[in-house]
Amino acid sequence: MPTHETETNPGVGPAAKQVAEHASSLARLELELAALEVKKKVAALGIGIGLGVGALLFIVFGLWFVFATIAAGLATAMDTWLALLITTGILFALAAGLGIFARGMISKATPPLPEQAIEEARRTTEALKHNGSS
Repeated sequence: MPTHETETNPGVGPAAKQVAEHASSLARLELELAALEVKKKVAALGIGIGLGVGALLFIVFGLWFVFATIAAGLATAMDTWLALLITTGILFALAAGLGIFARGMISKATPPLPEQAIEEARRTTEALKHNGSS
């Protein structure tokens, strides 16, 4: 049973145990934060990809009609084969431009890392090192 003497001056052992428990709790919380952050980013990425695929489908159908209209319009002024060839060249030029743009965007993308949790862990480590040396 703790006495008044032991309650006011608990000693190094219980204090060390308490520090270890706090460090363990802090580590668990940082891991939980990292997991939640990655989960949130992956969910947003999945939703964005799904919506992008849906939009892409409608764009493809729309572009079919646009280029059919261009080919039909050109066919009134020249041979049909030449109108289709010009329209095909336009399609390939657009595809090349979009491909180059897509490659640039993908290279800029960062992997879904738990940046906030990593920064918090770095700050905690620095604070513990700083407090331990003073």
